Amino acid sequence: MKNDKVLFVIPAYNEEENIAKVLKEIKKDASFADVLVINDCSKDNTKKIVEQNGVKCITGIFNLKYAMAVQTGIKYAYMNNYDYVIQFDADGQHIAKEAIKLLEEIKRSDSDIVIGSRYLKDTGYPCPFFRKVGTKFFASIIKLICKKKIADPLSGFQCLNRKVIERYSQMGNYPEFPDANLVIEMLILGYKIEEIPVKMRLRENGESMHGGIIKPIKYMINMLYTIVFIIIQNPRKRAR
Repeated sequence: MKNDKVLFVIPAYNEEENIAKVLKEIKKDASFADVLVINDCSKDNTKKIVEQNGVKCITGIFNLKYAMAVQTGIKYAYMNNYDYVIQFDADGQHIAKEAIKLLEEIKRSDSDIVIGSRYLKDTGYPCPFFRKVGTKFFASIIKLICKKKIADPLSGFQCLNRKVIERYSQMGNYPEFPDANLVIEMLILGYKIEEIPVKMRLRENGESMHGGIIKPIKYMINMLYTIVFIIIQNPRKRAR
């Protein structure tokens, strides 16, 4: 791992209660990697805490929302010649030691993307009702369209190789919710995606971007729309 350039990309919006613990854990358990926080115009002390921890921070002048914050970090990785990106949440759900498993798997299997799954094995993760329904629904769609079993297509805990970093950084239509829709597009294009079981924690503080009832419904509609668009746009394409 010491010979590879690895970057943790962490989008953060109002995560002052969680971010310090997240950064300290990465420094302790994945000290070989660099860390970049994309402070998505937070209204609290997120930026100050990140800088106090000596971590590079890009702060937006307006709220980009999750997807564009992630893509900003990926663009940074591409411009600075990183070999791998690990997408990591700022709310404490993702575990640094589990991220190492993603990196080891992407190198072992020569995959383009490795997804950290909560559902390949029973890890005791308590799945909210709407997430459970959405996960099974989109997993079924992926199986139908791509003939590939992905148990946790809504997981943002992923490791990307250089080829995917380049593609994502140059996408002008990077989706608002880069989950099952992006998995489908990358599978259609012929990229190799694998999935391994990982442990995750529940958010300790703050509010999830998919909390409540309206937000999950909006998410489902948006996801279905983009999946249909991707299928129409890429009927027979394959990655080179």
